[in-house]
Amino acid sequence: MQIQYLEIVTPNVEETCINYELIHGLYFSKSDQRLGNARTAMFENGGMIGVRAPMHDKEEPVIRPYTLVEDIEQAAAKAVKSGGEIAHPPYEIPGLGKFAIYIVGGNQHGLWQV
Repeated sequence: MQIQYLEIVTPNVEETCINYELIHGLYFSKSDQRLGNARTAMFENGGMIGVRAPMHDKEEPVIRPYTLVEDIEQAAAKAVKSGGEIAHPPYEIPGLGKFAIYIVGGNQHGLWQV
C-alpha cells in the first residue's frame, strides 16, 4: 500500500506547513487550485502532501490518506462492499489523476489513481 496523497484540512495552514517543513524537511509550494488551494510538498516516493483550509463552514479539520490504486472504480466498489460509504465518487483532477473518498469506521479514507 502506498500513500499517493496525504490531505490535511486545517484552519491553520501556515502553522501546519511550517511544522512539516521543520520536522520533516519538506518544502511547500504556493496554493494549487486543483487541490482546493492546498499548499503541496512532494514525498521521495512520488507521493504528495497537501495542506488546505476548509472549503466551507461545515468542513471540519481532517487528515485523509489517499492510497494508490490501479482501478479506482473497482476499489470504490470494494470499499462499499466491505461496509464503506462513498462520500465523494471518483472524480478526475486534470494532470493529477482521479480520487474518491469513502467513510468506514467513522474515518475518511481516500483512493487515488494516476
